[in-house]
Amino acid sequence: MAGAAAEQRRLATVVESWRGRPVLVIGDAMLDEWRFADSERLCREAPAPVLTLRRRISAAGGAANTAVNLAALGGLAALVAPVGADVAGDELHDCLDRAAVWDRTVNQPGRPTPVKRRMLAGNQILLREDSGDPDDVLTDDGVTRLLTAVACAVEELRAASAGAPPTLVVCDYGLGALSAPIRAWLVANRHRFATVALDAHDLADWRGLAPTVVTPSFAEATRLLARATALGAAARSAGVDVLHLDHSDPPDGPSELVVGTAPGEGRATRTAALPDGTAPGRSPHPGEPPPAPADFPATGPTGEPTPGEDRVALTGDGLSVTGTGVTVSADGTDTDRARLAESRLAELRAHTGAEVVAVTLDTEGAVVGGAEGSPRRSHATPVPASHAVGAGDAYLAAMTLALAAEAPLSTAAHLAQLAATITVSDTGTCVCRRQDLLAALGVTVDGGDRPVVVGPEELAEIVAAHRVAERSVVFTNGCFDVLHPGHVRYLEQAAGLGDLLVVAVNSDDSVSRLKGPDRPVNPVEDRVALLAALACVDHVVVFGEDSPATLIETIRPDVYVKGGDYPPEMVPEAPLVRRLGGQVHTLGYVPDRSTSAIIARIRAQQVVDTPPADANGNANANANANANGEGHPNGTGHPNGHGKEKRGPFLTRRTS
Repeated sequence: MAGAAAEQRRLATVVESWRGRPVLVIGDAMLDEWRFADSERLCREAPAPVLTLRRRISAAGGAANTAVNLAALGGLAALVAPVGADVAGDELHDCLDRAAVWDRTVNQPGRPTPVKRRMLAGNQILLREDSGDPDDVLTDDGVTRLLTAVACAVEELRAASAGAPPTLVVCDYGLGALSAPIRAWLVANRHRFATVALDAHDLADWRGLAPTVVTPSFAEATRLLARATALGAAARSAGVDVLHLDHSDPPDGPSELVVGTAPGEGRATRTAALPDGTAPGRSPHPGEPPPAPADFPATGPTGEPTPGEDRVALTGDGLSVTGTGVTVSADGTDTDRARLAESRLAELRAHTGAEVVAVTLDTEGAVVGGAEGSPRRSHATPVPASHAVGAGDAYLAAMTLALAAEAPLSTAAHLAQLAATITVSDTGTCVCRRQDLLAALGVTVDGGDRPVVVGPEELAEIVAAHRVAERSVVFTNGCFDVLHPGHVRYLEQAAGLGDLLVVAVNSDDSVSRLKGPDRPVNPVEDRVALLAALACVDHVVVFGEDSPATLIETIRPDVYVKGGDYPPEMVPEAPLVRRLGGQVHTLGYVPDRSTSAIIARIRAQQVVDTPPADANGNANANANANANGEGHPNGTGHPNGHGKEKRGPFLTRRTS
């Protein structure tokens, strides 16, 4: 047990070490849209369910979700990607802002933002509608602006890390963001990045990048090996010694491997790279007939190598891969996918030029191998497919950060699998937070393992992490000069309106300007300490201005709470909060419990032996101040006063 605890502490130290590490993500960003519906009957027109939409959620997808996971895990993530000037693009920008990702995306007018829309009933995905395809290529101007954004983001990240080279993550999902000029720039500038991670549907396009780590799925790894087999055989048969991963696809087009039938369903149609790069079916030499299918090697790949392929075959060694993910040998004996992947790790490293290859096996975990040491196998718990969307992004993010922090490969593999596993508890796009990863390692995390009293910058980071987890933020502010039961009840009610309660406290100078030179009675250190001790308060921050407007703009609260009987529209900060998308609530207080009343009683007691006229004058003056509204339950002395409880509808908490 002691050894296990020590290992968990070691892993937690690695998680702490990558905090703030700069990472540039470039690639195909998209918007994930989830529509949750109820269905109780069938349509009369067709045997199809009639759906009633109940809830809609938008989340960052693709390269954008990888950036969100990097930020949630504690890294400093910047995203460069083409995004359409459309509604989906606006929603994607909002997702990035909430996650505290540096949004360096480039608007591409006329090119829509890729979207994956899923319709669910009872957590069962009924259909998915995709928009965005490889034909949506970037214009020359779009490529130029994207490369400019990449160069600027690199310099920004270097400046943020005191000149240290950033990490690069490439997410190429075949949607046209990473055309040939952009790939060439990244290859030529590989030296500007300390660690490079690659997640690509077609790894052959990135042979010159020399990535630190690649994370292909089993189908993607199989396709790469099949391509190597086919092209190598074609080159050998032609008597030409060429790199067997070279291919003659159009620069921006899809990298097709082969198109044909699954093993046993007919003769395959094979695609091979001919010596001079001519297309299959055409003669490499004028006047000569094109080679017949029989001229190709008998062994070679067959299948349907589309991004969402169901069948891909690797028949060169008598093995085939089916859509169910089961590997079957020529005689029909089942073969373990993990064992097959493990046996081909060295080839995959050679074909990709990567130091580390991590073949992900969805419900079966992953197989990871590097130049030294034995391959490492990790395991996963099977979950419904709707729970695992984006789990690979969490895996890639944790693997990248661990390797960038120079953790051993075994440690990086462990943390990556753990990050992917703990994100699949519910339907939605998976995001792993640093706090959740530490909690899974047995590290006690109270309020996100952050102190209760924080500064504005740290508060912004904390709030961003909670937004990634779809947690709502409640914000209130005040002087809280003498903490009393009215404050406690008020704050408990405020905490009930959301998931995270942030209390902003006026500095001593600010209180003096608002209340007079004899206030505050207690210094800000004492006021903050008492608030931080309340169980209902998650974080306390001090501000020096007369208004909390700057803090409100920074954290963009879902709910802004003030005390009093006046309507929400009378709250001075209400227009700002609503413009930022939040709600405003006013709450009551406990009668006869206010800061001013308490101070008045204390002062009255102190002057009990003075002449009655003076005592009455002082007591009445303080009592009148209380009656005129200074006894605001949050101690701010708001001129609009206070009164009976007036609570609007509670915020509906977001769920993923």
